[in-house]
Amino acid sequence: MRCHYCEREATYEAEQSGVVVGLCEEHFKERVEELAESDELASLRDRIDVESSE
Repeated sequence: MRCHYCEREATYEAEQSGVVVGLCEEHFKERVEELAESDELASLRDRIDVESSE
């Protein structure tokens, strides 16, 4: 499988409702960084009251 964003070989694959999308290492890291900085994730953390275990 190829990366959804470029032509490199996909390192990671995600499936939802029968649709599979592949991501190479670089694009996977970019997406994780974007999600980590998103307001949606901050809102979710607030809703479930996540506390660090460290």
